[in-house]
Amino acid sequence: MPKQGQSVESCIITELNKKKGDPVKKGEVLFSYETDKASFEEESPADGTVLAVFAGEGDEVPVLDRMMIIGDAGEDISALMAEGQDGNDAAPEASAAPSPVDSSPAATPAPVAAPVPAGSSTLDKDSESSPVSPRAKNLAGEHAIDAPRLEGTGPGGRVIERDVKQAIEERPRMTSLAKKLASEQGAGPVTAGSGLGGRARASDLGVPASDAVASSPAPVAGAIQGDFEDRKLSNIRKLIARSMHASLQNSAQLTHHLGADARRILELRKKAKSAMEKGEIDTNITLNDMVCFAVVKALKKFPSVNSHFLGDATRVFKKVHLGLAVDTDRGLMVPVIRDADDLSITGLANRMKDAAAACRTGSVNPDILSPEAGSFTVSNLGNYGVEMFTPVINLPQSAILGVNTIVPRPKDIGNGVYAFVPHMGLSLTYDHRSLDGGEATRFLKQIAIEIETLQLDI
Repeated sequence: MPKQGQSVESCIITELNKKKGDPVKKGEVLFSYETDKASFEEESPADGTVLAVFAGEGDEVPVLDRMMIIGDAGEDISALMAEGQDGNDAAPEASAAPSPVDSSPAATPAPVAAPVPAGSSTLDKDSESSPVSPRAKNLAGEHAIDAPRLEGTGPGGRVIERDVKQAIEERPRMTSLAKKLASEQGAGPVTAGSGLGGRARASDLGVPASDAVASSPAPVAGAIQGDFEDRKLSNIRKLIARSMHASLQNSAQLTHHLGADARRILELRKKAKSAMEKGEIDTNITLNDMVCFAVVKALKKFPSVNSHFLGDATRVFKKVHLGLAVDTDRGLMVPVIRDADDLSITGLANRMKDAAAACRTGSVNPDILSPEAGSFTVSNLGNYGVEMFTPVINLPQSAILGVNTIVPRPKDIGNGVYAFVPHMGLSLTYDHRSLDGGEATRFLKQIAIEIETLQLDI
């Protein structure tokens, strides 16, 4: 499994184009996969035949782990299979049977383990709990093993990592619900399961049906069966959900709203559009490009906002690494434009358009999607007619700016005369642990000033 970027640790297999026994040509797509937010296709490095497939569609595969073996038809790969066992590799066929798993979506990377005898010494049948080492506890948590019920082989009967590994090897494969119940109820399958591929289902654990139902998603009150659909969250949706929840749970967020006179920026937009039509410039400079350019100028005057809050310290950046919220078919992505303060308005506009296009096509570098890569983020909902909203901070960043639509508002234009003037709404959410309200307000006002007095070399 290729490593895409320094921050990616595992990938999800989205589609298998080749299965065991299929001939392949160099350059043919073997499988498709996605990281947290980007998607990729892996091409065959050589002509040959697929001799082994180590994961199926939907499986999560650690980077640099084996995914397939390609060689000559009938070639002996037993040494490679043994190598996977000795290296504790994630090879699904590392069992008594020499052949790899089927590459169908129903297949899983774990072998069908031998049934656990009723009197197995691995499980502690007594009600007393055994002490558990930290490593054993972490491994048990990953595999829904009730570690304290195991019979420990460590000093003083302590359950160690070896004991957990043995319990994992001895039990049959289980469905997600069965794993959850096994952990919660302290139950375990004693035979191969009745589910697909020999997986143990909840009904195979000996857990009362009422307990299994209680652990399943609750039906909608008063709903008629068949009038709703439970949709599994995509990998990117799960990531966004975790990030948003963690952001609101782990920070002190507050939002200030302010309007900026948009007459100047609207006039600049007309000028830029005219210059492009005449061929004087080759970049379509949008209102969002201008707002981001103004934000960069304001951040240089308020460096404390261009920062990360680290709990006991604040990391203030010398350069502006601007995050841009991009709406895609797969979900919200926030690519980062590094060193944005070094760019002209056309340079910034081109970089932002390239990053947004890469997000929408799934070809973006995962490293620039990391929240740690940016120092400040802009989210623009103006095109959707949103007049006011509360953006959520991309932690550990200290703040995020929401850009709203332009609406006419009354304004004193001099000599007691009022007129309706177009105003752009600005919403600044900041982490009150990192910034005081006064400083955040002055920064927001500075953004408005930069927008109202923006000078562009067009």
